[in-house]
Amino acid sequence: MTNSNPGVTPILEIASIQKRFPGVLALDGVDMRIMPGEARSLIGQNGCGKSTLIKVIAGVHKKDAGSIRVLGQEVDVRSPSHAVDLGISTIHQEVNLIPNRSVAENLFLAREPKLGPFIRQKHVVSEASNLLMQYGLDHIDPKMPLHRLSIALRQMVAIIRAVSQDAQLVIMDEPTSSLEAAEVEQLFSISRQLLREGRSVLFVSHRLDELYEVCTTCTILRDGKLVYDGDLHPMSKNELVATMVGRDSANVDEQATGFRKRPSMGDEPLLKVDNLQSSDLESGTIQVGAGEIVGLAGLLGSGRTEFAEALFGLTKGTRGDGALEGQEALPKSPTEALAQGMALVPEDRREQGILPGQSVRDNLVAAIMPTLTKRGVVDKAEVDRIVEKFVKELGIKLSSVDQPIETLSGGNQQKVILARCLSLDPKILIADEPTRGIDVGAKFEIQSRISDLADDGMAVLLISSELEELLEGTERTVVMHERRSVAELTGDSLTENRLIDMMAGPESSTQ
Repeated sequence: MTNSNPGVTPILEIASIQKRFPGVLALDGVDMRIMPGEARSLIGQNGCGKSTLIKVIAGVHKKDAGSIRVLGQEVDVRSPSHAVDLGISTIHQEVNLIPNRSVAENLFLAREPKLGPFIRQKHVVSEASNLLMQYGLDHIDPKMPLHRLSIALRQMVAIIRAVSQDAQLVIMDEPTSSLEAAEVEQLFSISRQLLREGRSVLFVSHRLDELYEVCTTCTILRDGKLVYDGDLHPMSKNELVATMVGRDSANVDEQATGFRKRPSMGDEPLLKVDNLQSSDLESGTIQVGAGEIVGLAGLLGSGRTEFAEALFGLTKGTRGDGALEGQEALPKSPTEALAQGMALVPEDRREQGILPGQSVRDNLVAAIMPTLTKRGVVDKAEVDRIVEKFVKELGIKLSSVDQPIETLSGGNQQKVILARCLSLDPKILIADEPTRGIDVGAKFEIQSRISDLADDGMAVLLISSELEELLEGTERTVVMHERRSVAELTGDSLTENRLIDMMAGPESSTQ
């Protein structure tokens, strides 16, 4: 283990941790030590055990073997509330606060200062203002309902709440996956302040570049085992990826994504859309050829997702000129879009993608279930064949196809959603942020699979906020700004600087 300073007591020390689930050894003898003022990254591929380890530390899962020490004392973390009492707080992607309550009320939820049976509201607001000011968030009105804040500011409120509960270790689980660059820096600024105060941070993130900004040490898991525990900065990004996937770093391609360059479209586009409009879209124009991956870029709120939703018939009142395989038509509903050979991987897999409470099997075949049912009887053998085929092809890691989809890691959930789309055998795949919020291994696999689909003749519209994906995965990228398509970049014009210029707006572009 690193950071073995005999004069300082670790905030957290775990040794030989094991955790079993039916048919799976999720954690196999994992060790980790976190010192005061340390920012440690926890990384690894999908299914490596990151989430399970966090849940053991946070009291969600009970360990099967090993020991946990907090500030030198061996403990049995019984529940998430017990973890908080021990000084361990976890900040998830989906902030676990009450949206309709004020910022101040959320900061002091369940521990409001009272005078007799009455909450001291003025005191709550005053103390909340002091906390917000302490962490550079004094521009937030403590009386404002939480839902009016951005996702980033909600996460920061959650962090400040944890600190106000005397958290010594703050675990941040994919905190930046939905944030813009400026919001990420603000989050990191608060993280650095926590470190200066002697608190510690454990970062779980798929964005390796960001980890180098804050973290000094890292723990890498692979298949439930510890494969690296040490300093972060001597390792290159390539070496990190190689360690995660169990390969020699000399054999890891320097390319940052799993995409392969695609040829430009031929004379006749498979899909052609001109001046697409809806209540949420000013104007969108795009062409995609068979076997081509075309990118769609833009800042948050630029109209990227609105373009996809209008194209797929999700938005009422859509208008514009469109042609699919030469037939002039725009789908007026998702049913028409599916009939025309389109499939959509939605931006938000939790809200729009997965069918919560249902099994992996049911999620995967949901779109084609009508074709597998005759006179009310489901062809179970065909269902099993299709599910087995895509689980194998996409490398979906699971213990059983009957397990609830929520029990899969984020990357494996995304693979199930992609498999559902592919089961339709579409001509055109609209992939809206298909790799957001998943680890680098699963991301590489999905990117590589999308390239394979294009190789097989599928037309792909790739919407991404990651410039690397657009630069390495496409030959042409359309840029959105203020709900309009403002440029199409291709060839030598498709560069990082040019993309950034156009995403900021044509008026700021260096022509």
